[in-house]
Amino acid sequence: MTADATRPADPDATRPADPDATRPADPDVTTPTTAPETTAPETGLPTTAKTGRGVRDGAFWAWTAVGLVVVFALAALTRYLEQGVPEWFAGTSVEDLAAAVEYPVYAILLGLLGNVVVTVTGIRDRIAVAFRTEFFIKTGLVLLGASINLSVIVSAAGPAIAQAILLISAVFLFTWWLAGRFGLDDRLRALLASAVSICGVSAAIAAAGAVRARREQLAYTASLVILFALPSIFVLPWLAGVFGLSPAVAGAWIGGNIDTTAAVTAAGALAGEETLQIASIVKVTQNALMGVVAVALTAYFAYKVDRTAGSARPGAGELWRRFPKFVLGFIAASVIATIYLRNAGSDGRAVIGVVNDLRTWFLILAFVSIGLEFRVSSLREAGWRPIAVFASATVFNLVVALALASLLFRDFAG
Repeated sequence: MTADATRPADPDATRPADPDATRPADPDVTTPTTAPETTAPETGLPTTAKTGRGVRDGAFWAWTAVGLVVVFALAALTRYLEQGVPEWFAGTSVEDLAAAVEYPVYAILLGLLGNVVVTVTGIRDRIAVAFRTEFFIKTGLVLLGASINLSVIVSAAGPAIAQAILLISAVFLFTWWLAGRFGLDDRLRALLASAVSICGVSAAIAAAGAVRARREQLAYTASLVILFALPSIFVLPWLAGVFGLSPAVAGAWIGGNIDTTAAVTAAGALAGEETLQIASIVKVTQNALMGVVAVALTAYFAYKVDRTAGSARPGAGELWRRFPKFVLGFIAASVIATIYLRNAGSDGRAVIGVVNDLRTWFLILAFVSIGLEFRVSSLREAGWRPIAVFASATVFNLVVALALASLLFRDFAG
């Protein structure tokens, strides 16, 4: 028998239990006392091993509600400014500028302003769960499909589709190559190339889902799109007049260059009705090819970029898991709208108008969320190189699009 075995029992072991430990549980706290408390990184709120109950659950939903109020209030203010500013400045020297500024500009600026306020007040991380950028913009893009009437594209099938395929291919490959020369991350390369070659933020969102880009990279790309699209609204119609371009060529040039549908509409309207029609057809045709690029990016990153040495070749299941599913909704909405308009005739345009208005609301919510999510640190991290790449690609796009528009739409008669 060892000496340890004959020692008297530890007196501390026989002490009565802590009286606090025998008190009844606080009826206001339903979270089990045995669950260790941590901090949820996405909300900054206390949580426990068993989530979805008690104090943490109530606080989480309360802060989520606050976040949603912030997002929807800024979206309502965006819509108010979009509709009110042109009326306020009608008949003044800045009437054209006021009419040309579209909701993406107001939404992102208000989102950035809101970002400053919620950061200074210390509630940004708590309400960030309500900044559902992906959900808002993916829903908006599915609804965007309803505005793409495939029969309209077919009516200008030859030149519009040819320009879209050639322009997207040339600009995407140039931007991808240039971004590689500047040493940019492959995922940011994909976002920049998609945005500048296809349809701005919409294409960047599709690419982000396909290549699994970081949220900061998407916010950065979206900011560049808006920054470059705004002056294009005025510069391109003016240059079309300086170059003496026909309405069809001017429309194809504008539609093939400006990266947001709203900005294309504004620029086309400044240039004239016929120019607007051609610009819209060209931009819609490019938008329709967004799904093709998403498929290509999904496959490329699965087989080439993300595949490690010695790993098995990704199968169809992996490609399906990576593929941004909202693109299918976008295509389905376009097909349904085309069939509906063919059967309903002019009466169906009112219904499509309602869908388009709903789409605008979702996209406003998305742009507001982009502004709220934006972090200055992402600008510091990316530096000047993405700006240089995007600016160079924009100039390249201008030159190639002008050449293609002059060649393909020279004798076009709508």
